[in-house]
Formats: sequence, C-alpha cells, structure tokens
Amino acid sequence: MRTLNNHKLKLGILDQSALMPGDTPTDAFRRTIELAKLGERWGYSRFWVSEHHDTPRLAGSSPEVLLGALGAHTSRIRIGSAGVLLPHYSPFKIAENFRVLEALYPGRIDLGIGRAPGGMPIASQALRYGRTKPSDEQLPDVLRDLGGFLADSLEPGHRFEGVRAAPFVETKPDIWLLGSSSFSAERASELGAAFSFAHFINGDGGHEAVKGYFDSYRPGPLGSEPRANVCVIAICADTDEEAERLALPVELALLLLEQGQFQRPFPTYEEALAYPYTEWDRMRIQVNRSRMLVGGPVSIREQMLNFAGDYGVEELIVVTFGADPAARLRSYELLAQTFELA
Repeated sequence: MRTLNNHKLKLGILDQSALMPGDTPTDAFRRTIELAKLGERWGYSRFWVSEHHDTPRLAGSSPEVLLGALGAHTSRIRIGSAGVLLPHYSPFKIAENFRVLEALYPGRIDLGIGRAPGGMPIASQALRYGRTKPSDEQLPDVLRDLGGFLADSLEPGHRFEGVRAAPFVETKPDIWLLGSSSFSAERASELGAAFSFAHFINGDGGHEAVKGYFDSYRPGPLGSEPRANVCVIAICADTDEEAERLALPVELALLLLEQGQFQRPFPTYEEALAYPYTEWDRMRIQVNRSRMLVGGPVSIREQMLNFAGDYGVEELIVVTFGADPAARLRSYELLAQTFELA
C-alpha cells in the first residue's frame, strides 16, 4: 500500500450524459458541458465521456462528436473518451476522428479504448453492419494498427503501408486502454498504453490487474511509459448522513442494471425508499457498495486516499450518479475543495 497526501492525488471526471426524469437529450448534454467547464475551474485533471448505444437514459452515444463541443467550452483540462468501443469500428477511422480532435485541441486529447459492446447485441450488429467482430486474439493487431495510423508508423510491408490518417498533425492523443478485468491491463502493458481500471463496473480483481500492468509494462506502439488510474463511484455531501441519503437511489440503480432493466429512468430517493427489496437484493447492494465511496468531506478524503494507495495509483477518475443535478455538482465541488485541486 502506498501512502498519498492530499496534494499528490489527482482527480478526473467520467460523465455519461445521463437523462434524469423529465429530461431531453439536449438537457443531458448541456449538463455535461457545464460539468466540464466547472471541472476545469475546480482543478480536475481530465474529463472523460462514455459511449452507449440504444440506451434511452444515456445520451452519450458518440464521444468523438461530444468531445468537439467540450473542447470548445474549455481551455486547459484534458478531455477524452471512456471509451471508443474498438470492436465496432475501423482503427483508421478512429485515428482520423482523434487526429481532428488533436488538431483542434492539441495536447489535451485522451483516446480511451474499450472492448465492451456498449449496448444490446442487436445494436452491436447495427454498428458493425455486417463486419465481423475482431476476436480477443485479433485485438492486439487492431490496436497496433491504430497506433500506427496515429503515429504514421505502420510497419514496412503492412497492407495499408503509405496510407495516412488525416489531418496530418505533429502531436497525437494519449492512448488509454480501459477495462474491468485483467485482459485490457495485459494488452496495455504489452503495447505501451496507459491503463484505466473500471472499478465502478467491477469491484473485484482490479488490484491484481493494475499491479500486473505495472510489473509487466514495456514501451510499445501505444506509448512509452506506464500510467494507470482507477474509475470509481464517489458521492460526497456536506455530511456523512446526507451522502448516505444520496447513495440510496444509486444503490437501487446498480441493482436494477444487474437485473437487465436498462430502459428504466434513474430512480429517485423516494422510489429507492419504497422499493420492495428482497434478501437477495440487499445482499447484492452490499456487494455493490464495494464499487462506491460515500461520505462527507473528512470521511471520503480518508476513503479515497486509502483506495488509491491500495491500488498504487496517483489518479482516480470519479463518476457521481444521482437524480438531483445540484447535489451531483455539489459532490464534485466538495471533492475538489477537499483535495485542494485548484
């Protein structure tokens, strides 16, 4: 376990452009842009947006497009994808999209790559439109091609030798592999990428994945130095009691997701209080609490420092869910104040 002090721990933000009851997608995107602007003001290290498909309660289906808007409304904070879902797309097209972003906002772009479907199987089929999904064994080669297109470094004799991803810029995005298991950690260490573990999705196995990444890392086509962070749900309020109240609908939301209720709106506090929980539900809620850090400023500071120290990382990416937009913003503001980010 590593000991971290307040000033050493960096915090970033993951935002999914969630629709609250009564929202339109426009409302969700406006909140995302506002959070990015505030996150920059408050001193967060980076702002990442996700990719989900055919999911009515999440508006963020195209991180590349959304990043263009976020860059126009910010000036310093790093912005990136968490992540572009590589199995659906051509690595050449991904390289072109992110070279456009790099040309617009040089030195600020993170290209986070995931391999999850991001939706139901039929949505994945629509995205690939007849193309075959790369197998896990093929993914390292696809990633090497992506790195080659971004750095103009395809190997001699490559079938696309001479093809360059436009625009032709001198800098390139930082490449992060995202994962909730050891698979992406191993690929990141083999290929030189940075690695982000999705603890907010899977609370098990992350410590081993991150340790293995650092132990096995070697420079490669996707990067030259080891860097890792961990994404976790964090809910902060002015008191521990208020934070626990805000966590109640998040607990129910995670439970409903496990049960396949993807279309259901994010629950309110009143709905969470009235929900007819079974014993199995309560057991799952206790398990899912390992994916969350909850408390007032003093409590959550200790939790987050211990959490980052146990993982051996100096940066956490925070995702804060909730049906109350004001309470959600307050959570991010309190975290920034607690860790003196600005």
